[in-house]
Amino acid sequence: MTSYPTRTIAFLCELFHPAQTPSAEAAQRLHHRHFEAGDPPYSSFAVTPLGPVLANPPLRQGAASQVAFLADRMQFREELGAMTAEEFGARVRRVAGDAARERGLEAFLGQQVTIRSLVNPRRFESAVEYMRDGLLGFGDMVEVFEAEARILGLRLVFPPEEGRPIAHAVRVENYAQDPRSLYLENQASAGPIRVEDQLEEVEQNVAAAYRFLVARTVAFVQAFDLRLEE
Repeated sequence: MTSYPTRTIAFLCELFHPAQTPSAEAAQRLHHRHFEAGDPPYSSFAVTPLGPVLANPPLRQGAASQVAFLADRMQFREELGAMTAEEFGARVRRVAGDAARERGLEAFLGQQVTIRSLVNPRRFESAVEYMRDGLLGFGDMVEVFEAEARILGLRLVFPPEEGRPIAHAVRVENYAQDPRSLYLENQASAGPIRVEDQLEEVEQNVAAAYRFLVARTVAFVQAFDLRLEE
């Protein structure tokens, strides 16, 4: 069976809450508390026009590691780093819970998690060829546009249902920065979460979004290589 190792390039999470003016003082207290505990998830504190931000210095160009406290949400970003899905979920749960208590938030109105990964097809010369001839089956029909399509993609939306309360919106397309790679994205949306007794769901939702991408979506993508092999 073909193996498709994934290379995750981004973890994003937004936790929505009732609108309130971002508090630089609350973010700074949170930053100091984490340093006093001896295990700070972020090394720096800054105030931006949109709200306070806790961040780590980028390890390379394009990388990001931060949480921004905006008027209606907490916005976590880990891009082009070495963090795993488990580590990201644990960080979001810890920081979000501590920040919510600092700001007097009793609940989050909803959560949106975005996972972005890359995989390489095995039996196609390029990811464009895989999308055109393997997954989509366009062949030369795109020539009707009289222009070369540089990005070919597919979007799948899975609404919540009984037994699976999280919605998933999946994108599969060739990756513009590497002709051999496919870009996979899952944007998962979950409902309200109480800070007092449901905070573990924040972490669980990150794990569910990641599994849906690297297990189900990768299995879907891989099937077209297997079909060619047959």
